[in-house]
Parts: sequence; structure tokens; C-alpha cells
Amino acid sequence: MSLMFNGIGASRGIAIGPVHLLQRDRIEIVEAAIPKMRVEDEVARFERAVAASRGELQATLEQVKDNCPEDIRSFIETHLLMLADPALDERPVEMIREQRCNAEWALKQQRDALVEVFDSMDDPYLRTRRDDVDHVVQSILRALHQIDVDDGRAEGADAALPDWRGKVVVADDLTPADTVLMQHQGVAGFATESGGQLSHTAILARSLGIPAVLGVHSLRRYLRQGEEVVVDGKAGMLLASPDEDAVAHYRRRQRELKKRQKALARLRDAPSVTLCGEPITLQANIEVEEDIRALRRSRAAGVGLYRTEFMYMNRSEPPDEDEHYKTYLRVVRALKGAPLTIRTVDLGADKEVDHERGPLAHNPALGLRGIRRCLNEPAMFIPQLRAILRASAKGPINLMFPMLTNISEVHQSLALVEQIRGDLRRERLKFGDESALRIGGMIEVPAAAICADEFAAALDFLSIGTNDLIQYALAIDRVDDQVNYLYDPLHPAVLRLIRGTIRAGQRAGIPVSLCGEMASDPRYVRLLLALGLRNFSMPPNLLLEIKSVVNATRLASLTEGAEAVFDSKDSQAQQELLDELNAIDDEQAAEGEAAGSGSAAATVAG
Repeated sequence: MSLMFNGIGASRGIAIGPVHLLQRDRIEIVEAAIPKMRVEDEVARFERAVAASRGELQATLEQVKDNCPEDIRSFIETHLLMLADPALDERPVEMIREQRCNAEWALKQQRDALVEVFDSMDDPYLRTRRDDVDHVVQSILRALHQIDVDDGRAEGADAALPDWRGKVVVADDLTPADTVLMQHQGVAGFATESGGQLSHTAILARSLGIPAVLGVHSLRRYLRQGEEVVVDGKAGMLLASPDEDAVAHYRRRQRELKKRQKALARLRDAPSVTLCGEPITLQANIEVEEDIRALRRSRAAGVGLYRTEFMYMNRSEPPDEDEHYKTYLRVVRALKGAPLTIRTVDLGADKEVDHERGPLAHNPALGLRGIRRCLNEPAMFIPQLRAILRASAKGPINLMFPMLTNISEVHQSLALVEQIRGDLRRERLKFGDESALRIGGMIEVPAAAICADEFAAALDFLSIGTNDLIQYALAIDRVDDQVNYLYDPLHPAVLRLIRGTIRAGQRAGIPVSLCGEMASDPRYVRLLLALGLRNFSMPPNLLLEIKSVVNATRLASLTEGAEAVFDSKDSQAQQELLDELNAIDDEQAAEGEAAGSGSAAATVAG
């Protein structure tokens, strides 16, 4: 009998194949006292484990280096850097010596301290970076266990990695190294019991094109090794023991998806323009320099959001002006004239650098974060602003302030920018003038969206951050699987905030972009276009999918359907109305093809 399991659709696509149950559960950790005479032996054991973990990751990189893009390899390299970070490489050694405890217990204490910081972060993307800490810690723990096996002190070591070709891997969780190696071996797809849309596992699955469903609790309890399953990454569903009709249905869908991917590739060099000739700007979100390569492959029109928080993490001191400047300069040069929008650092009371760490805020989401933190600590803010201004002399840069709530924050920030311009003139350092550097703000707090006219009058552009805007408007945490079912981009309040912000930009004659996840979801593109949005920013690997929707859209035909979605107060009815709005896709693509457009847009629509 077939069984259906629902989870989070992390990476679209259809996978059909036998299950490989990856039994790599977390190792139980107990505290053990170490005699004084054995402390240095325990330190050596820990250092051997770290070296073994590092060697395993380096071997994985070597195995996939010839056919794995550099931006994908960077996920593994991040774990290698973490293994060399004093927080995981040196601090546990200090604990072993200070407390005379076993390596596992020292590592657990340090892991708990690091995870506490990540768990309290408000930014859902950064909060899921705790997964990296857990992956690296588990790798060291497995290496410690293997050392004991090799030395005859334990039994039951992990087996060597199997051949995953054509199989559907089902696991508790997967590391970036696991995911990259599985793709290299030709895995059909995977499903995990933990994880979410923003985890590295999900991001890598999307980048590598592996169908994946995450967050299916206790899945391994109900599946047998070798049992045939279907993974539908778009629907977030795993079907166990499908009958012949179901298999035939999903085989057809597989063939259709492969045809679509080939058609999407032909869109790479096509302009992003609607059937009625309206140009739509599609830019990319990036966070590290390596993302530029993915941006080039998608032919994005520049960077709509450059997150700079990673420059501040896993270090004891914040980056200085020179480090900021050199980093931005490399990105500007790599973009070769395409615009770069830099969001100033969005740190909060929960993300102190190590030498300043104090008690965590009771509620970091409502605490000293974003522009509030920057204005409160000019010694941290000014070096970044100086670097951005200097880099703007070398290429087009947009400066964007996060987490705006009050217009006074804009006035203070603009005054600080003018002060810095004066300082740079006196120092005879080159910087971009007002025509070279546009200054904008993120609308991600409901108060800012309601007062968007005031912000639009004072700034050169606005950018809607729907991830935070939706969470603040609906008072839910989408990373918390107990309440994330309430995360609803179509909620009437959310749509009103988005439309109000877009209209405020139109009245002020300034551009408005959207850089949250709504921008990269094909379901919402037509609705957003109908609301007046003309600038989207998204992960680069999703850009061609969005372009296909844009290029198959005639704006005039959307008005009535979009208003129906906007006016509806029933969530189920909204979804049905949205489906009807998106169903126009086929008709409009056919019109474009019949008119002799010959464009790739007509080919990929549908």
C-alpha cells in the first residue's frame, strides 16, 4: 500500500528510485573526568579528530573539483574554515585542560555556546547557520568515535560512503559535503527529517538541481531499505511504494521537467521583458564573493542585495575600513559595470563580536539591530560607510540601510554620509558623488511600510524585504515549524503593505524592488507585477524561472485577476484565484508564439 509523507519542498524536481536509509544519528555525549596524567593524551585525541575531519572534507573537495562549480565548493570550504577557527579548534582544548573533561564534553559545551548565539538571531537565514556548527561538531564527534574504534576502545564505526547513484537518500540531516558528493555520484534525490527552506542543505539542493523534501519528521521509521519511493520537490511530498499508475505519472512529469530545464537554459541571454514590451529588472541576492559566478551564469542585471553580515562572523574583531574596501572593490570589478546594492550590516544585540559579548537581548527581533545598532555604534558603522563611499568611485553602487522604522533614522544616516564625504574630501580620498551613489532603505517593518511615503521622499530607492515584513506583520517565526504554517505572503495585511510601498515609490518617482523570497517564487510573480513591481532580486539559480514567467506575461490582462486576489479575505479562495491568475500563462505564451515572436519565452511558458 502506498504511503504519502508531507514535508517542506526544498528543491523542485521529481526523483524516483530505491531508498537508501542513511543511519547517521547524532552521537550521544556523556561527561567523563580525565585523570591529570591523561589530559594531554585527550588533547591529542581531539586534535587527531579535527585533523581527520579536515582530511575527510579535503578528500571530498578533491573528488568533485573537476565538475563542481566554485560557488558550490564554497559550502565545503566554509566547514574547513570553521575547523580552523579558534572557536572550534582551540577553545575545546582549553576546556579539556581547564576542566579535565573528555573531548566530547568540551566540544559539546562549546557547541552549545555557539548555537545559543545563532538561535537568538532574528534574521532567519543567519539563524539557520547553526546547522554549520552542528555539521562540523558531528563530524569531529564521528572522528573521535572512529579513533576509539581504531584503538580498540569502541565498536560500530560508520561504514564507508555507499554508491548512491540513482537512489533516494533518506537521512536525519545532510552536511554540505554529503550533498555535493551525492550529486557527484548521481543521486536521484533525497529527503531529510530535519531542515528547512533556508538551510544549507536546501540551498545546495536547489543549486545542484537535486529534488529534495526536508522536515519530514520520523520518516526513517516508516521506510525500508531499497523500497521504491517518489520525491516531489515542488509539492514537498514523498510517496512510498507507489503503484504502476503513479510511477508512470511521475515519469511523465520527469520528462516534462527535463524539457523545461533545457528551454530555460535558452532564456539565459534573452532580455527580461513582458509580452507587451515592459522591461523588468531581475537582479541577484549574494552574500559572499563566490556568489558572483552563479550570478554570471544566470545573467542577472546586477546585485539587488549584498548581505555583509558574514564579514563580521567567526572572528574576535569587526572588519576594518580597509578590509571592507578591498572586499567591495573585488565585487565591483567582478560585476563589470553592473550595479551593486550593498546592505549595511544588519547585526543585532544577539550578534556581538566576541570581545564585546554581553548578555543576549530578551527578544533580539525587537532589540538593538540593523540601522538602530549601526547608529548606536558609529565606531562600527563609519568604517563600512567610508569603504562603500570609496568603492563607489570605481563602479555603480547603491547603499541600502536595513531595518528602518523611523524617518529620523534616515535623516541621521544621511547626515552621517555627508559628514564622511567631507572627511574624505579633506583626506583627498576619492569617492563617488551623489550621482554615482544612490542611497535607499529596506522596508521590512510594518511601521515603515505604512509610512512609506515619508521614506520615499527622503531616499533614492526602496527595497521591500518580505521575509521580515511578513514575520513582523503576522507575528510568526517561519523557521519555527510549530507556527510556520501561518507564514502567508497572501495575507491581506501583507499585500496591503507591499502595494502601499510600491505606490509610495511611484508617487515619489523612485524605483522599488523586492528582495525577499516572494521575488523568487514563480507563484507570486504575476501578482507582484500587477501590483506595480518592476524590480526583483533573488538567488541567482532561480532567476531563469522567474524570467520565464515575466516573458510570458501581458500586464493588461492581470488587473482583474490580481484585484480579486487582493480583495479576497479567504485564504483558500486566494490560492484558487492565484492559480487562475497564473493559468493565463499558457494563453499568453500561445499568443506570443502565434504573433511570430519566436522568443524562448513562448517555448518555456507553462
